[in-house]
Amino acid sequence: MVTNRPDINQVLSQMRDLRSQIGSPGSQLTSPVSGVEQTQAVERPDFADMLKSAVDNVNSLQKEANTLAQAYERGDQGVDLPQVMIGLQKSSVSFEAMTQVRNKLVDAYEKIMNMPI
Repeated sequence: MVTNRPDINQVLSQMRDLRSQIGSPGSQLTSPVSGVEQTQAVERPDFADMLKSAVDNVNSLQKEANTLAQAYERGDQGVDLPQVMIGLQKSSVSFEAMTQVRNKLVDAYEKIMNMPI
């Protein structure tokens, strides 16, 4: 059985190339698609959009875990305990990570506000 998987070294090389291209400001990103080189400007995501997306992701994980837990408590078929526990752990870990990010942002804000002018 032959699988069509890329070589790990090739993938790592492509990742390093992309990182170096993204790292230089105003650079053009080239990506091979079907043997054709396409050039597009590197678009930097807005920090507020990234943060909102992360909070929305945590919220959706918490809602999903809550829904799974309620379905398990009702005795719905197709919802088993490991599935519920994994969902709850995902939401817990993501919430804890978001809390840590918030703490770092508040700390950075406080340091900036305490800087002498």
